[in-house]
Amino acid sequence: MRVLLVKMSSLGDVVHALPAVTDAARHGIRFDWVVEEAFAAIPALHPAVDQVVPIAWRRWRRSLGSERAALADFFARLRATRYDLVLDAQGLAKSAAVTRAARARARAGFGFGSAREGIAALAYGRRVAVPRDRHAIDRLRMLFAGVFDYAAPAAGDPIDYGVRVGTSLTRRCVLLHGTTWASKHWPDVFWKALAQQGHAAGYEIALPAGNAAETARANAIAGPIGGMVWSGMGLAELIPLLGESALAIGVDSGLTHLAAALDVPTLALYGSTDSALTGCRGRRARSVQAEFPCVPCRARECAYRGPAQAWSGITVEPACYASLPPERVWAWARELAAPGRP
Repeated sequence: MRVLLVKMSSLGDVVHALPAVTDAARHGIRFDWVVEEAFAAIPALHPAVDQVVPIAWRRWRRSLGSERAALADFFARLRATRYDLVLDAQGLAKSAAVTRAARARARAGFGFGSAREGIAALAYGRRVAVPRDRHAIDRLRMLFAGVFDYAAPAAGDPIDYGVRVGTSLTRRCVLLHGTTWASKHWPDVFWKALAQQGHAAGYEIALPAGNAAETARANAIAGPIGGMVWSGMGLAELIPLLGESALAIGVDSGLTHLAAALDVPTLALYGSTDSALTGCRGRRARSVQAEFPCVPCRARECAYRGPAQAWSGITVEPACYASLPPERVWAWARELAAPGRP
């Protein structure tokens, strides 16, 4: 069976699809995969993926008129192969459009009540109903099982992302501070205190930075302890550096999920988002949720207007992160990275 998988973005969503690909591979299924160009290095690591088909929708949508030639080239490449099945694992109108454009005998995806945008289900001949209140990884594993007709793994079954990088460990702690939602940003003062604790414990501190704002924050955090800033790196450069690290600590972001997938001891910090639905999972991953009355609010901007929450005399914003101070986070992280843990 020749299958095209459509799972284009975001970074965390692409990582979440990997265990389902591993499940299907155990039943003899192999894939080509349509993915945003910035994330193409991830599916390329999986042994069940034969061909990665990059799409640059995030870039093209800024100026569709001037990108007509690039769009035409993409659709020509997409239609160059005839597939037995196209599986849309994203459930959005944009992914459904790609699913319909591909040459295939059959198309499948989430059902109307399961897709993130219900209209996407119109693109599929086969629709799978998946509960919306399950973890993102479980939902994708259930989708693949329904499409390829094998028993869905139980929620507690082991997860195999299939993307390990075979490099030796360093004494490096990576702080994954970047995220797109303001409500998910752990306070800068916390990151600075955490970096100092890691440095005092003998770790080399490194911080990725993907844009100017992240670079400025990373420099402010790394500067006092002589840490490294990985600025402007693509995933192909970043993956081996992250994969050989001894510890990763991050907010709910794609890079934090990637660290867990690479089997790095990973501690993920959750405030506004729900760890029950998108928590980091992995053999050596742990997610901790802030303890606060409005958590998880699932809002991009913090709307809390109650009494100020403080740490060491400093007001904490978002307020829910006052329950996840740096000394508590570092204690959890050291436990996670302790020698002898599996």
